[in-house]
Order: sequence, then C-alpha cells, then structure tokens
Amino acid sequence: MKLVAALAVLAVAIPAAAPAAPQRDGGARSGTIVQTAVAAGQFTTLVKLVKQAGLAPALSGSTRLTVFAPTDAAFRKVPPATLAKLRSNPALLKRVLLYHVVKGKVTAAQVVKLSSAKTLAGPSVRIRVSDGRVYVNAARVTKADVGATNGVIHVIDKVLIPPS
Repeated sequence: MKLVAALAVLAVAIPAAAPAAPQRDGGARSGTIVQTAVAAGQFTTLVKLVKQAGLAPALSGSTRLTVFAPTDAAFRKVPPATLAKLRSNPALLKRVLLYHVVKGKVTAAQVVKLSSAKTLAGPSVRIRVSDGRVYVNAARVTKADVGATNGVIHVIDKVLIPPS
C-alpha cells in the first residue's frame, strides 16, 4: 500500500447551530498538513512521531487527506511504556499514525453524516454525535476544519489505537 494513498484523514463536525459544537477554523491555510500542525504549536509530539515514521513527506504532498490530530495533551494521557514501544517499533508506529488518517478531504459537515470511516491503517474508526459533541472512537473532536493546502485537520483529545 502506498503511503500517499494510505494517508487520508477523516473530518468530523456537527451543525454550527449546536451549542457544544467543536470550534471550527474555516478556510485553507497556506501550509500543508505538517506545516499547519507545526504552526499550531499543540502537536509537537505528533509531528515528531510523524517525522520519525517517515510520514512527513506524504502528509506534505499534494494528496488530499484528513487527519484526526491528537494534541500534546492527548499524548500525555498515553502510558510512557506505550509511547516507548511505539518509538522503538517503526511498523507499529506507522500503523497507529495511519489510524488517524482517512483518504480525501472530509469536512466536518461531511463527517457528521458518517457512522464510520476507513483509515489508511486499514481498520475503520467509529464516528458518532452525542450530546452535541462529535467522537471518533472514544476521542472527542475539540476543533474541526483546520484547513491546510492538502487537506484538513480535526483536533482530537485522545490518541487512537487501532485494533490488534
């Protein structure tokens, strides 16, 4: 499976009128997904792992992708032993990172119409709206539609772990 073809991310959103909707940041940015993540300042762990896994070129290319991006705070919730295991196992690290990516640019308005989305890692993530909040598996979307020149980022509060 080609990395570029495998790198697409799912966007999640709820109608703007809903009181607890994730914040949205409309409009495309001048940077790629990786450049936008770096500029945001809250994805340093994610960016380091993406670079370590060799996925930065694919996330910086012209292929349209959607990334469910865990913040640094989300990575702090992951047990240190689990992070160490990811850092020492390149295949596992790529699988976990690609589980956060869905093929194509999927906006929040499109995501809320889905019940699942196939990730570039292979398995699908569940998508649900509950009490005006959007969830990808157990992770809550805290900000949707962060635009990039090659896709969109949806900020999530937990790291997604693919099924074994």
